Amino acid sequence: MNDGYLQKIQRFGEILQEGDVAFFGGAGVSTESGIPDFRSADGLYSLRYAYSPEQIVSHSFFTRNTEEFYRFYKDKMIFPKAEPNACHLALARLEKQGKLTAVVTQNIDGLHQKAGSKNVFELHGSVWRNFCVKCQKSYPLSAITGADGIPRCACGGVIKPDVVLYEEPLSDAVVEGAVRAIACAKTLIVGGTSLAVYPAAGLLRYFNGKHLIVINRTPTHVDDRAELLFTQDIGKVFSDLNI
Repeated sequence: MNDGYLQKIQRFGEILQEGDVAFFGGAGVSTESGIPDFRSADGLYSLRYAYSPEQIVSHSFFTRNTEEFYRFYKDKMIFPKAEPNACHLALARLEKQGKLTAVVTQNIDGLHQKAGSKNVFELHGSVWRNFCVKCQKSYPLSAITGADGIPRCACGGVIKPDVVLYEEPLSDAVVEGAVRAIACAKTLIVGGTSLAVYPAAGLLRYFNGKHLIVINRTPTHVDDRAELLFTQDIGKVFSDLNI
Protein backbone atom coordinates (compact mmCIF):
# COMPACT_ATOMS: atom_id res chain seq x y z
CA MET A 1 0.00 0.00 0.00
CA ASN A 2 1.64 3.23 -1.11
CA ASP A 3 1.54 6.51 0.81
CA GLY A 4 -0.57 8.22 -1.85
CA TYR A 5 -3.29 5.61 -1.54
CA LEU A 6 -3.24 5.77 2.26
CA GLN A 7 -3.57 9.56 2.15
CA LYS A 8 -6.56 9.27 -0.15
CA ILE A 9 -8.16 6.71 2.16
CA GLN A 10 -7.63 9.05 5.13
CA ARG A 11 -9.14 11.96 3.22
CA PHE A 12 -12.07 9.78 2.14
CA GLY A 13 -12.77 8.92 5.76
CA GLU A 14 -12.69 12.60 6.74
CA ILE A 15 -15.18 13.48 4.01
CA LEU A 16 -17.55 10.73 5.10
CA GLN A 17 -17.63 12.16 8.61
CA GLU A 18 -19.22 15.32 7.19
CA GLY A 19 -22.35 13.32 6.33
CA ASP A 20 -24.99 14.00 3.67
CA VAL A 21 -23.46 11.29 1.46
CA ALA A 22 -25.21 9.62 -1.48
CA PHE A 23 -23.92 6.59 -3.36
CA PHE A 24 -24.41 5.86 -7.06
CA GLY A 25 -23.34 2.37 -8.06
CA GLY A 26 -23.32 -0.17 -10.86
CA ALA A 27 -22.41 -3.75 -11.69
CA GLY A 28 -18.87 -3.44 -10.34
CA VAL A 29 -20.29 -3.18 -6.82
CA SER A 30 -21.50 -6.78 -6.99
CA THR A 31 -18.71 -8.52 -8.88
CA GLU A 32 -16.98 -9.33 -5.60
CA SER A 33 -20.17 -11.13 -4.61
CA GLY A 34 -19.81 -13.42 -7.61
CA ILE A 35 -22.23 -11.60 -9.91
CA PRO A 36 -20.65 -10.98 -13.33
CA ASP A 37 -20.23 -7.48 -14.72
CA PHE A 38 -22.26 -7.12 -17.91
CA ARG A 39 -19.55 -5.27 -19.79
CA SER A 40 -16.24 -6.54 -18.45
CA ALA A 41 -14.01 -8.71 -20.64
CA ASP A 42 -15.24 -11.84 -18.88
CA GLY A 43 -18.71 -10.54 -18.20
CA LEU A 44 -22.16 -11.42 -19.45
CA TYR A 45 -21.96 -9.36 -22.61
CA SER A 46 -18.85 -11.16 -23.83
CA LEU A 47 -20.64 -14.52 -23.93
CA ARG A 48 -22.01 -16.02 -27.15
CA TYR A 49 -25.64 -16.98 -27.66
CA ALA A 50 -28.00 -17.42 -30.61
CA TYR A 51 -29.09 -13.87 -29.77
CA SER A 52 -27.08 -11.09 -28.19
CA PRO A 53 -27.74 -10.45 -24.49
CA GLU A 54 -28.96 -6.96 -25.43
CA GLN A 55 -31.63 -8.52 -27.63
CA ILE A 56 -32.66 -11.10 -25.08
CA VAL A 57 -33.16 -8.62 -22.22
CA SER A 58 -35.39 -6.36 -24.31
CA HIS A 59 -39.13 -5.86 -23.96
CA SER A 60 -39.83 -7.00 -27.52
CA PHE A 61 -37.81 -10.21 -27.07
CA PHE A 62 -39.57 -10.94 -23.77
CA THR A 63 -42.93 -10.56 -25.53
CA ARG A 64 -42.09 -12.56 -28.66
CA ASN A 65 -39.65 -15.16 -27.31
CA THR A 66 -40.69 -15.54 -23.69
CA GLU A 67 -39.43 -19.08 -23.22
CA GLU A 68 -35.97 -18.23 -24.60
CA PHE A 69 -35.91 -15.08 -22.45
CA TYR A 70 -36.50 -17.15 -19.32
CA ARG A 71 -33.95 -19.79 -20.27
CA PHE A 72 -31.32 -17.04 -20.41
CA TYR A 73 -32.67 -15.02 -17.47
CA LYS A 74 -32.76 -17.93 -15.04
CA ASP A 75 -29.34 -19.12 -16.14
CA LYS A 76 -27.44 -15.84 -16.28
CA MET A 77 -29.22 -13.07 -14.37
CA ILE A 78 -30.45 -14.55 -11.09
CA PHE A 79 -28.02 -15.13 -8.22
CA PRO A 80 -30.21 -15.81 -5.16
CA LYS A 81 -27.33 -17.22 -3.09
CA ALA A 82 -25.07 -14.18 -3.58
CA GLU A 83 -24.07 -12.41 -0.37
CA PRO A 84 -23.25 -8.72 0.26
CA ASN A 85 -19.57 -7.82 0.09
CA ALA A 86 -17.49 -5.22 1.93
CA CYS A 87 -18.92 -2.35 -0.10
CA HIS A 88 -22.57 -3.25 0.52
CA LEU A 89 -21.93 -3.76 4.23
CA ALA A 90 -19.98 -0.52 4.65
CA LEU A 91 -22.72 1.51 2.95
CA ALA A 92 -25.33 -0.05 5.22
CA ARG A 93 -23.23 0.88 8.27
CA LEU A 94 -22.82 4.45 7.01
CA GLU A 95 -26.59 4.75 6.65
CA LYS A 96 -27.10 3.39 10.16
CA GLN A 97 -24.59 5.97 11.45
CA GLY A 98 -26.62 8.74 9.81
CA LYS A 99 -23.85 9.61 7.33
CA LEU A 100 -25.31 8.07 4.16
CA THR A 101 -28.69 9.34 2.97
CA ALA A 102 -29.35 7.06 -0.01
CA VAL A 103 -28.06 4.39 -2.35
CA VAL A 104 -28.89 4.76 -6.03
CA THR A 105 -28.14 1.52 -7.85
CA GLN A 106 -28.30 0.20 -11.38
CA ASN A 107 -28.14 -3.36 -10.04
CA ILE A 108 -31.10 -5.72 -9.79
CA ASP A 109 -29.66 -8.19 -7.25
CA GLY A 110 -31.06 -6.74 -4.02
CA LEU A 111 -27.72 -7.01 -2.22
CA HIS A 112 -27.85 -3.49 -0.77
CA GLN A 113 -31.07 -4.37 1.07
CA LYS A 114 -29.66 -7.75 2.07
CA ALA A 115 -26.73 -5.89 3.66
CA GLY A 116 -29.14 -3.71 5.64
CA SER A 117 -29.54 -0.54 3.56
CA LYS A 118 -33.04 0.93 3.82
CA ASN A 119 -33.14 3.91 1.45
CA VAL A 120 -32.30 2.28 -1.87
CA PHE A 121 -33.41 3.50 -5.29
CA GLU A 122 -33.26 0.60 -7.73
CA LEU A 123 -33.19 2.28 -11.13
CA HIS A 124 -33.46 -0.98 -13.05
CA GLY A 125 -35.75 -2.85 -10.67
CA SER A 126 -35.14 -6.09 -8.79
CA VAL A 127 -35.17 -9.81 -9.52
CA TRP A 128 -36.81 -10.29 -6.14
CA ARG A 129 -40.06 -8.64 -7.28
CA ASN A 130 -42.23 -10.18 -9.99
CA PHE A 131 -45.77 -9.63 -11.23
CA CYS A 132 -48.39 -11.03 -13.57
CA VAL A 133 -48.61 -8.97 -16.76
CA LYS A 134 -52.34 -9.75 -16.94
CA CYS A 135 -53.74 -9.24 -13.40
CA GLN A 136 -50.71 -7.53 -11.75
CA LYS A 137 -50.56 -10.03 -8.87
CA SER A 138 -47.18 -9.96 -7.13
CA TYR A 139 -44.93 -13.02 -6.93
CA PRO A 140 -41.66 -13.85 -5.11
CA LEU A 141 -38.49 -14.91 -6.89
CA SER A 142 -39.35 -18.56 -6.21
CA ALA A 143 -42.20 -18.28 -8.71
CA ILE A 144 -39.57 -17.72 -11.38
CA THR A 145 -36.88 -20.14 -10.24
CA GLY A 146 -39.37 -22.90 -9.47
CA ALA A 147 -41.21 -22.73 -12.78
CA ASP A 148 -40.60 -25.20 -15.57
CA GLY A 149 -40.38 -23.01 -18.65
CA ILE A 150 -42.49 -19.86 -18.65
CA PRO A 151 -43.76 -18.93 -15.16
CA ARG A 152 -47.51 -18.30 -15.18
CA CYS A 153 -50.04 -16.80 -12.81
CA ALA A 154 -53.17 -18.64 -11.67
CA CYS A 155 -55.08 -16.38 -14.08
CA GLY A 156 -53.03 -17.68 -16.99
CA GLY A 157 -50.94 -14.55 -17.45
CA VAL A 158 -47.17 -14.58 -17.79
CA ILE A 159 -45.22 -13.61 -14.67
CA LYS A 160 -42.63 -10.94 -15.49
CA PRO A 161 -39.65 -9.85 -13.39
CA ASP A 162 -39.94 -6.29 -12.08
CA VAL A 163 -36.75 -5.35 -13.90
CA VAL A 164 -36.37 -2.64 -16.52
CA LEU A 165 -35.69 -4.27 -19.87
CA TYR A 166 -34.32 -2.50 -22.91
CA GLU A 167 -37.10 -0.48 -24.58
CA GLU A 168 -38.81 0.05 -21.21
CA PRO A 169 -38.80 3.35 -19.28
CA LEU A 170 -37.42 3.79 -15.80
CA SER A 171 -39.91 4.24 -12.96
CA ASP A 172 -40.78 7.92 -12.56
CA ALA A 173 -41.07 7.57 -8.78
CA VAL A 174 -37.68 5.86 -8.47
CA VAL A 175 -35.99 8.42 -10.73
CA GLU A 176 -37.52 11.32 -8.79
CA GLY A 177 -36.29 9.87 -5.51
CA ALA A 178 -32.83 9.27 -6.92
CA VAL A 179 -32.64 12.81 -8.31
CA ARG A 180 -33.60 14.29 -4.93
CA ALA A 181 -30.99 12.17 -3.15
CA ILE A 182 -28.21 13.16 -5.56
CA ALA A 183 -29.21 16.84 -5.71
CA CYS A 184 -29.29 17.16 -1.91
CA ALA A 185 -26.02 15.34 -1.25
CA LYS A 186 -22.93 17.11 -0.01
CA THR A 187 -20.83 14.15 -1.14
CA LEU A 188 -21.52 11.77 -4.02
CA ILE A 189 -19.66 8.48 -4.28
CA VAL A 190 -19.72 6.93 -7.74
CA GLY A 191 -18.67 3.30 -7.54
CA GLY A 192 -18.45 0.21 -9.72
CA THR A 193 -19.85 1.81 -12.85
CA SER A 194 -18.39 2.97 -16.15
CA LEU A 195 -21.28 5.46 -16.43
CA ALA A 196 -22.04 4.09 -19.88
CA VAL A 197 -25.70 3.17 -19.34
CA TYR A 198 -28.24 5.92 -19.94
CA PRO A 199 -30.55 7.36 -18.80
CA ALA A 200 -29.27 6.17 -15.39
CA ALA A 201 -25.80 7.70 -15.76
CA GLY A 202 -27.36 11.03 -16.71
CA LEU A 203 -28.58 11.47 -13.13
CA LEU A 204 -25.10 12.62 -12.10
CA ARG A 205 -25.80 16.00 -13.67
CA TYR A 206 -28.02 16.79 -10.69
CA PHE A 207 -25.08 16.68 -8.27
CA ASN A 208 -23.95 20.13 -7.22
CA GLY A 209 -22.42 19.23 -3.89
CA LYS A 210 -18.93 19.65 -2.50
CA HIS A 211 -17.17 16.28 -2.88
CA LEU A 212 -17.24 13.85 -5.81
CA ILE A 213 -15.49 10.53 -5.20
CA VAL A 214 -15.07 7.95 -7.96
CA ILE A 215 -14.17 4.31 -7.32
CA ASN A 216 -13.90 2.30 -10.53
CA ARG A 217 -11.28 0.08 -12.12
CA THR A 218 -11.73 1.63 -15.56
CA PRO A 219 -12.00 5.32 -16.54
CA THR A 220 -15.28 7.24 -16.44
CA HIS A 221 -16.21 10.56 -18.01
CA VAL A 222 -16.35 12.25 -14.58
CA ASP A 223 -12.84 11.28 -13.41
CA ASP A 224 -11.49 14.77 -14.06
CA ARG A 225 -14.14 16.24 -11.76
CA ALA A 226 -13.42 13.86 -8.86
CA GLU A 227 -11.78 15.11 -5.68
CA LEU A 228 -10.67 11.54 -5.04
CA LEU A 229 -10.23 8.84 -7.68
CA PHE A 230 -9.66 5.19 -6.78
CA THR A 231 -8.93 2.50 -9.37
CA GLN A 232 -8.73 -0.34 -6.84
CA ASP A 233 -11.52 -2.88 -6.25
CA ILE A 234 -14.38 -1.15 -4.50
CA GLY A 235 -14.51 -3.77 -1.75
CA LYS A 236 -10.85 -3.12 -0.94
CA VAL A 237 -11.40 0.63 -0.73
CA PHE A 238 -14.29 0.29 1.68
CA SER A 239 -12.46 -2.37 3.72
CA ASP A 240 -9.47 -0.06 4.09
CA LEU A 241 -11.74 2.70 5.37
CA ASN A 242 -12.52 0.58 8.46
CA ILE A 243 -16.03 2.01 8.74
